[in-house]
Amino acid sequence: MALFALTACAQPKTGSAEPRESRNLPPKNVPAAVTPHWQLPAHHVNHDKYYERRATHFGTLPVDADDIIMLGNSLTDGAEFAELFGNVNVKNRGIVGDIIPGYIDRLEPITSGHPAKIFILGGVNDVSHGVSGDSIARSMERLVVLIKQQSPETKIYVQSMLPFNNDVQMWKYLKDREQVVVDGNKALERMCRRQGVTWIDLYPLFDDGNGKLRPEYTNDGLHLMGEAYLVWRDALLPYINE
Repeated sequence: MALFALTACAQPKTGSAEPRESRNLPPKNVPAAVTPHWQLPAHHVNHDKYYERRATHFGTLPVDADDIIMLGNSLTDGAEFAELFGNVNVKNRGIVGDIIPGYIDRLEPITSGHPAKIFILGGVNDVSHGVSGDSIARSMERLVVLIKQQSPETKIYVQSMLPFNNDVQMWKYLKDREQVVVDGNKALERMCRRQGVTWIDLYPLFDDGNGKLRPEYTNDGLHLMGEAYLVWRDALLPYINE
């Protein structure tokens, strides 16, 4: 599996997909204190070796009350946030291929440090699993409620899902799923109002006007090029600094 180029749940047509049953084997010898909920149903979380390495690494890194956590999937994983924001307290907690139940699975090492802020970006991998927009919002709401319970002083920011572009490269599990992202973002915005957390709508900044990720921002239709990370940074900067 090309771990750094692909998500575990969205394989391009040109690649040979690893059998689902082998991708979903639970990892072995993972310290319970680091990842306390590995026994979630196999289809809920990404159990490949990179995920295990990344999750256990994050579980051993300190988080404190001055920190700003970026929680997400491959889009987050691919960014150097401390350099983008010029702030060593902005810490990356993104993992390639992760879905929102996976964020819940690995939340405790983050909330135990009671960070100042958590920025969440997620959902597109859930879309590729066939999950509806409303179900994504319900899953995100469970995550938000848990953060509130475990770290009440932490400010929570939920970012919209970004569009993808299957004209650049076909991601077969995202085929004809563009509207799910749109519907999911609407449901996520309603959830944020209901929970009283900050909603950040990034989608229009990356939309080419036809519901697709702007081709100049990607080389595979899903992941972001350097210029796109600057757009993302500029959108978040007022919230980082508030």
